[in-house]
Amino acid sequence: MPPRPPLESRTTPPAPTRGEPPAGRSVQPPAGRGTEPPAGRGTEPSAGRSVQPPAYRSVPARPFRFTASMPALDGPVARWRDEIRRIEDLGFSSVSISDHLTGGWAMDPLVAMTVAAEATTRLRVSAMVFCNDFRHPVLLHKSLANLDVFSGGRVEVGLGAGWLRDDHDAAGLPFDPPGVRVERLSESIEVLLGLFGDKPVSFAGRHYQVAGLDGLPKPVQRPHPPLLVGGGSRRILELAGRRADIVGINPRLAPDVDPLAAVDEMSPERFARKVAWAREAAVAAGRDPGALEFQLRMFDVRVVHRGVEHQASSSHARLADPAALASSPSVLHGSVDECVDRLLAIRERYGVNYLHLGGNLDAAAPIVARLAGR
Repeated sequence: MPPRPPLESRTTPPAPTRGEPPAGRSVQPPAGRGTEPPAGRGTEPSAGRSVQPPAYRSVPARPFRFTASMPALDGPVARWRDEIRRIEDLGFSSVSISDHLTGGWAMDPLVAMTVAAEATTRLRVSAMVFCNDFRHPVLLHKSLANLDVFSGGRVEVGLGAGWLRDDHDAAGLPFDPPGVRVERLSESIEVLLGLFGDKPVSFAGRHYQVAGLDGLPKPVQRPHPPLLVGGGSRRILELAGRRADIVGINPRLAPDVDPLAAVDEMSPERFARKVAWAREAAVAAGRDPGALEFQLRMFDVRVVHRGVEHQASSSHARLADPAALASSPSVLHGSVDECVDRLLAIRERYGVNYLHLGGNLDAAAPIVARLAGR
């Protein structure tokens, strides 16, 4: 193991601002359940059509935060803990883990989050994201509320509708159409947020029913640990704008989505439209769009630091045309100074402040040292 970097570079970003929990004793299912969105919703703008989203530049910039993926569980557990501590020492705000059953995926996110919290003192722990269909929201709440208490308030809750059919098929779970999975996710969010609140929850939805249940223990973070909802479709991003604290901006993910189309989805114009969907939904729900935090995972990172280029590339980036990559907000190339300037510009234009810079800590570390908390 390389020596742990000095602690002087660590910066502790402020905790995200969160919205209020559902009011009242009884949580109502989301309006319009069981129906598909109106025609045209959930689709990208038609080819050739120029869409100019609101600028939202009057929203004060949030300090930069960075997350890193948990290391693979492919060696001694002591080394795994050391790697988690190194992520903390480098100044990352959080460490995050995906939620899959197939493809050689070994770690359970709840267990890994717990071990990571025990191994550190400041680092926040998150799933990016829990697959909603794998866990009932009542059971997920119990685990996360306990972890928030035991960790001293360091939990972030990432929740998604699920996109990898292989996971569902392997576990014998139905892989419902997107509209049904998103509807179920919406109900799960209402139950989860309600249980984090002060009063017992009753909920009668299409997918979940809860009768007078008091969610215990109460979390350290009030009204609830920050909720991240991410995705690429309009339906998901509007749900995030209505209910989440952190909005993850992604391409649409599915086994049948062309990786090149995924890169095209993250063009500057389409990326801006995705941000606007979430902000407009927040306004329509009576929320302050400026209270939303926006998260982005970079497709392709190439950072030149002290004469050495450090890379972290996704499968999408490896297949994409370099010209298409060049202008995407999800690509970061250049010297440390150039990358810092680019991220400042991305935050100014889109409001994105919470970043995943890929799986190479050597690529991310000099940028985190410059921008974390700024």
